[in-house]
Amino acid sequence: MEGAGKKSLVKWLGVIVALPLLGLAAYTWFVLSWSFASGERAGYVQKLSKKGWICKTWEGEMALVSMPGTVAEKFPFTVRNDAIARQINDSIGAKVALTYEQHLGVPTSCFGETGYFVTAVKVVPEQGGIR
Repeated sequence: MEGAGKKSLVKWLGVIVALPLLGLAAYTWFVLSWSFASGERAGYVQKLSKKGWICKTWEGEMALVSMPGTVAEKFPFTVRNDAIARQINDSIGAKVALTYEQHLGVPTSCFGETGYFVTAVKVVPEQGGIR
């Protein structure tokens, strides 16, 4: 009878450990699938680098300039797709528009250091002088 009791205890311990892990996995999937906000921001990418000890993500910073001569606001962002990161790197120095999704409550920085995940990039043509 003692052997059956140990098996039952091991089974319950397995359930006690598995349920929180499954709950964390479901929560992580939910916050990465559902976006709190989405939009587009335009400016000049100042830096983009692949970072992380184990989980490598592209982390960048864009200067948002509304009008020439104004102080630039910084927009930190994360890119999880290497092809999009390559497009951003190819357009450094040009004005770009980044399409992003904001995800709140991501449980770890393994998925990115910011809550702003870039999903697309396009180069914005420069406007000519004032006429």
